[in-house]
Amino acid sequence: MKLEKSCGAVVYKLEGTSPLFLIEHMALGHTSIPKGHVEGNETEEETALREIREETNLEVDLDTGFRHTISYSPFEGIHKDVVFFIARAKTDLLINQESEVSALEWLPFDDAVAAMTYDTDKETLQAARKYLDAASESGAEGEQAQP
Repeated sequence: MKLEKSCGAVVYKLEGTSPLFLIEHMALGHTSIPKGHVEGNETEEETALREIREETNLEVDLDTGFRHTISYSPFEGIHKDVVFFIARAKTDLLINQESEVSALEWLPFDDAVAAMTYDTDKETLQAARKYLDAASESGAEGEQAQP
């Protein structure tokens, strides 16, 4: 069995006190969260930051305190793990990587979850929202780990 690994992040920005979540409308027709394959000797964090930058043009603060992994088999004989972190956007200018992403959109949580094609992405968004809510309640929101 061939093993593959990708990394990405649930990207958000605050509008007032409410988070908006970045969703990607992919060229292949589904809606997802920024992620991509680990290249060479990259760390998980390096992969997530690179993929976010390539797919969206955003610079982000990556918070590795949130780490959510999903596993699935995209094709027979292949097992894939995808590691997600959470990231707060530092910049606003969205430019989609046209070869992979047809459009980018900031949405409130409920709309973002509803827009996701796959249940694993919905679960990842829900876990990220719980993490943000807990961090906000403890006053730790914004104290993000840097790779």
